[in-house]
Parts: sequence; C-alpha cells; structure tokens
Amino acid sequence: MNGRPKTHLMLSGTEREQLEALTLRRKTAQALALRARIVLACATGADNKVVALRQRVTQQTVSKWARFVEQRLDGLLDAPRPGAPRTIDDSRVDAVIAKTLESVPAGATHWSTRSMARDAGLSQTAVSRIWRAFGLQPHRQETFKLSSDPLFVEKVRDIVGLYLDPPMKAMVLCVDEKSQIQALDRTQPLLPLAPGIPERRTHDYARHGTTTLFAALDIATGEVIGELHRRHRSAEFLKFLRIIEVNVPPQMDIHLVMDNYGTHKTPAIRAWFARNPRFHVHFTPTSASWLNQVERWFATLTQNYIRRGTHRSTRQLEQAIRQYLDLNNARPKPFVWAKSADDILASIERFCLRTSNSRH
Repeated sequence: MNGRPKTHLMLSGTEREQLEALTLRRKTAQALALRARIVLACATGADNKVVALRQRVTQQTVSKWARFVEQRLDGLLDAPRPGAPRTIDDSRVDAVIAKTLESVPAGATHWSTRSMARDAGLSQTAVSRIWRAFGLQPHRQETFKLSSDPLFVEKVRDIVGLYLDPPMKAMVLCVDEKSQIQALDRTQPLLPLAPGIPERRTHDYARHGTTTLFAALDIATGEVIGELHRRHRSAEFLKFLRIIEVNVPPQMDIHLVMDNYGTHKTPAIRAWFARNPRFHVHFTPTSASWLNQVERWFATLTQNYIRRGTHRSTRQLEQAIRQYLDLNNARPKPFVWAKSADDILASIERFCLRTSNSRH
C-alpha cells in the first residue's frame, strides 16, 4: 500500500515572509515557531518522515500541521477546544505573549500573573492559562557558565570517550573533593513529620567545624573510594592518591578524571604521577565540572544525607558520611552517560548561537 498521497503545499511570497519572521523572531513562542518551521520544511516537498526527523518531532505532529493547506496562517493557531466558546481572541493572547517576552513591568524585573492581568485587562487565571499553554515562566531564572578553555573540544572528546568506550584492563575514576562540609546543629529540636504537617526546623543553626571528602567514583560499577580529612591541601590529595593505588588491582591502569584545582597540579603531585606511570590524568575543561560524574554523586550525597541532617560535632558528621559510603558501596549503581561528544558540542553550539542572537 502506498498510503494517502501527500498534499502539495505552495506558499505565497507574503506567507513565506511571515513564516520566516516567526522562526527568526527571538521572542516568538516556541510552539508557534516550531509550527512555522514544519510548514516551511513541508513546502520544500520533503517527506513527512524527513521533516519529522529534522525537526525532532513525530510524524503525527507534522501531519497535524498540514491543516495549513486549508486554513493557511490561521491554521498555525490551536484548534478550538470542546466546551464553552472562547472569550479571549487570538489577538489578545498574542498581545499577552509579546508583552511577557518583550517587556518588564514598572517597578519589577519580571511579570507576575497579577501584574500582567492588571496590565492586559484579563483575569489572573486567564494569564496563567496562556503562560502555561506557551511554556512561559517569567518567575524562573537559570544560570549558565560557558567554558573559555582553549582546549575545550579536545578535552570533551577525551573524557566522553572514556565514559562511552573505556579502555581495556583499566579503571576509570572520577575524582574530586567536596570541601568545607559543615557540621550543623539546629538551635532548637526538630518538630517531626505529622499528617498534614511537614517536618519543621529553626532557620538558625550552630556550627561545629568542617571536613573535606575526597572521593573517586568508579564509572563502571558506581562504587566510591572515599577518604575524609580536616584540611584540603595537596598533601591530603597525595594521601588520597596512595589510597586509590592500594585499592586498584596492580595489573590495571588507572585513568583519573579531575578538574584543574591547584592541589591537583603542584610539583609534588606531578612528581608522584611521574613515578607512577599506570596513572593517566584527564583534566576537565575550566568551568565544566558537569563533565565529572562524581559531582553528580556529591549532589546526591548532599540532597539525601547532609542537607537535612543535624550533626553536633565534626566527628559525628564524618561518621554519617562514612555510613553513606558503606551503603552506597553495598549496592552501587553507576550513572549512565548517554550523550556523545558530538551531541554535547552541537548542543553547546546551539546555546552559543542563542546567546549571541540575544544581544540584537
């Protein structure tokens, strides 16, 4: 069976200009921009399967927006929903979207549903529905940091290659230190969890010292070699390297993934590596700690065991961390690294283009 023949799509000059403007306009809602890209791709005569692959959507999504053939530009808008008729027309919805994306209210850094409702003459519920439909969240803000390492590409390919295709007869360890872990105790006893009432604690606390956890995560098994020290110097790091050496079978090479922290590059550390040739060091790019899998393990440790814990002494804190290490190694679970170096670099390239375009 050949299936239903593909409807031929022809665009007028005006339609093409408007569609291209939707895809290029930085403030266009992403759902609307995607629909415009699909229509432009279909107009080239490309098969729905090819368009779906290029736009990273399903073929059903591409077929859905083929209604452009009948409704033209109006077909880009959402179809009517069952229920009561709409009281807010498309022009008012577009005005809310444009105002949300392109302006800020007086006396604030971002719009709230209340301020937008007052300005647009709509109810707060209506603004919430419009924002939710187009994925707008003015109250949220995320941070980012782009690496300026001149060898960024080479280092990404090197480390991701270790993750996806580790060498034979070798152990790949992600190494780092979680420094200045504070032993904190609340000034009043915790109020325990109760039906309908969350656990409660005082906002203030008493400090009882700090410790540093040196950790090496085996990417193949998820087991962690950990050591605690009260100080964080190259001398302590050297002691930790010797512990790694003892714990790894002598017939295996050791590949260490670690960052560019000063304690990792002192003359004493370099000399030790020179005397121990089975150690191979792979430095992550600057400002790219996300490449080191042990950072994710540190985040789990903090979330599950440290953040809400109370410790009346540094020794008690260290005892709790050692207990967590024992529990982790009793039932280890490795992280699954899914993205190739090409995928990561392509994603960063797209982000850089967005950052560059945002200046115009």
